[in-house]
Amino acid sequence: MNNNNSGPWGNNDNNQSPWGRRPNNQTPPDVDEIIKNSKDKFKKFVPSNFGGGKGLSIIFLILIALWLASGIYRVNPQEQGVVLRFGEFVRTTQPGLHYHLPSPIEKVITPDVTRENKIEIGYRGFGGGTANRRDVPDESKMITGDENNIDIDFVVFWKISDAGKYLFNLQDPPETVKVAAQSIMRDIIGQTKIQTALTGGRQNIQLTAKTLLQDLLNQYEAGVEIRDVQLLSVDPPQEVIDAFNDVQRARQDRDTLINEAEAIRNDIVPRARGEAAQMINESQAYESQVVNRAKGDADRFISVYESYKINPDVTTSRIYLETMEKVLVNVNKIIMDKSASSSGIVPYLPIDKLQNKGSK
Repeated sequence: MNNNNSGPWGNNDNNQSPWGRRPNNQTPPDVDEIIKNSKDKFKKFVPSNFGGGKGLSIIFLILIALWLASGIYRVNPQEQGVVLRFGEFVRTTQPGLHYHLPSPIEKVITPDVTRENKIEIGYRGFGGGTANRRDVPDESKMITGDENNIDIDFVVFWKISDAGKYLFNLQDPPETVKVAAQSIMRDIIGQTKIQTALTGGRQNIQLTAKTLLQDLLNQYEAGVEIRDVQLLSVDPPQEVIDAFNDVQRARQDRDTLINEAEAIRNDIVPRARGEAAQMINESQAYESQVVNRAKGDADRFISVYESYKINPDVTTSRIYLETMEKVLVNVNKIIMDKSASSSGIVPYLPIDKLQNKGSK
């Protein structure tokens, strides 16, 4: 691939353009002069008896037509066309048939812009699987926000989004993507605690890295689209892996005990709340019963008192009879006639026994 400082014909070691002019003379080539010189050179190879000037002109016009037709080109669906004029980027073209000025005036490059490229950072892969990965410590060793060492292997997937920018704005686009991805990942890990990076924070790290990397490449006008950033492994350094595993097991034991305690609490607390609610309801019902009974007794007392004020004797007799009725209801009773007792004979009538005999 030619850079934008050299023409499509390659490097000019003699510091001249193909038209024989020096770089300090920026006058564009005279097309009429080119055609005239080409025609004169062509005459040297054509016999003098070849149809005269008319035949020569026809052949020359055919050659010119073929030369002009050579500027027709096709861009395939997975490609973008990059048109160069004297080695300088002019425009990009989309899939389909297009035309550019014939070589050596213009040329076209058609890079594949749909192929997904992959950059490995922290490791180098040899085939599939983690067993075939070779660690690259200079890329994988990072420091977390709580000053712990961590070993990270990740991969960046990208593709070309603008072929013109990709080819001419950066000297080495893949290397630029790699260096930018390393820098951004180190910055993110430097603000993340080790426990977060090792457990639940991986998804957020990947999304943040993808967004920041795309923003940075857009600032560079790199013509690159970041498709994905994937963390393949996030581990503590090998020399402290045993101690870290002990800490992880202790955390798991702690979580297990917490879950068991939560289960017991979820069983006991609702039951205690139910019993407390039941006791409160029973006490409230008892309270209502006592209060209502007290109010009823008070109302009856007031009613009796009002009657007593009107007729004390009658009220006293009624209260006495009602009281005796309640007291003597389950007691054996003997009824005596006062008039008979004056004769010295005490008549005795066992009513309860008579009732028992009658019932038999």
